[in-house]
Amino acid sequence: MKRQLLCLAAAFVALTIGAGNASAAGDPRWEETGTAYTDSLGGGQGLASRADGSLLYRGLLDIPLSLRIKGWNHVGDPDIAEGHVFDAYQGPDTATSKMFAVTTPSGKRYEYVHQLNPGEKLNNSFAAVSPDGQWLVAGEWGDQNRLQVFPAPLLNPATPPTGGELKEVWQITLDRPVRDIQGCDFVTDTRLVCASNDATGSLFPQIRPLLQVDLERKLDGQPVTGAVRALFALPQRSVCTGTFETEGVDYDARSGTLRAQVIQPGVCAVSTSVYAYRQATG
Repeated sequence: MKRQLLCLAAAFVALTIGAGNASAAGDPRWEETGTAYTDSLGGGQGLASRADGSLLYRGLLDIPLSLRIKGWNHVGDPDIAEGHVFDAYQGPDTATSKMFAVTTPSGKRYEYVHQLNPGEKLNNSFAAVSPDGQWLVAGEWGDQNRLQVFPAPLLNPATPPTGGELKEVWQITLDRPVRDIQGCDFVTDTRLVCASNDATGSLFPQIRPLLQVDLERKLDGQPVTGAVRALFALPQRSVCTGTFETEGVDYDARSGTLRAQVIQPGVCAVSTSVYAYRQATG
């Protein structure tokens, strides 16, 4: 009997460990492959992979003076699509709009301003462009049951060609609430990964989890639902103690590399850890 109990205990431990990498059968199992570091002020808000495999980082120091003068004092997790860089900007607590800046491959920047809808939070945490380049997904702070969807500026012909007003077209309705999403990126046409800064453990058992959102179909201009699962807790490793903060996430489809950022606590907050993952093959 004692041996049987030990076997059962070992099996339970194995299942528990496995649950930290994937939440259900059929979900990908991500293996950590390395850690890099970037300075938080120059790159701690988000990252995106370029076509050549290099990384674009965004931090508070990256906000151009011309945009700061207009009141855009926060930049979120960016994305790159067809050589265009998409940045998510927000203003002060009194703001009634948010803004997406798109920089073309030639370096020309266009500004697209979205007036807040009733009940919409001013936060503009990230920009994630669908693989076909037609739709822009964004998110708010706090507890949310949705992700916002806009036509992708410049790439979607429904948008003004040189900047202007950007209206929300519809939403991704989530099957369960999420909290404090800092960044999302597409893995496939129907799957996103999102980094949550939720440290309560009340919505998901993992602390600061990486979430997976599976869409019922690819984005097509109509309302769509998304099924949310927690994949694993993002690492909280540092020589310093205190509160960590999850930030941006990026998936490089060319290399199959997933990256997620975590700002270190205390005096180590000047450094942001960038964890890299690849899907397990076995």
